Amino acid sequence: MDYLPVLKAFPMLSKIDDEALSVFAGMLREVRTYMGSDIISEGDDGSEMYILVEGTVDIIKTTVFGDEFVCATLDAGMHAVFGEMALIDKDKRSATVRAKTDCMALAIDNKSFDDFSSRYPKAGVELLKFINVNLVRNLRTENDNLNMVYQALIEEIES
Repeated sequence: MDYLPVLKAFPMLSKIDDEALSVFAGMLREVRTYMGSDIISEGDDGSEMYILVEGTVDIIKTTVFGDEFVCATLDAGMHAVFGEMALIDKDKRSATVRAKTDCMALAIDNKSFDDFSSRYPKAGVELLKFINVNLVRNLRTENDNLNMVYQALIEEIES
């Protein structure tokens, strides 16, 4: 299948020229997932980033008590990507990504991403900049959330 028209709509890929994008598209693996299935499981080793092409997913974290809560919901119309941290640190997955509907995503593993970035350094830098902006945005949101929890804890202790 020709993914180029689909990929060009994604902001993270918008600055990549057609030749590099064509090579990138050739490195992608199609992943189809049914509603209720986990695409990524929190705590598993991470090695792939996913580009959501069809469907909706929930980003789920597990509390220290084992309860799950939905942190975010991503829809294909948002041009969403997830699992991008695996391209940088290859560490354990920080959340579960569960298909809220039947989904289709395109996956690239960290070795293919590294190969692509070596072959097309300008495109690789653009992708890493986009990934880093997302990570920084998420970190700022988490800092704000921690601050709210901290303030609530202080108010609870003082009352």
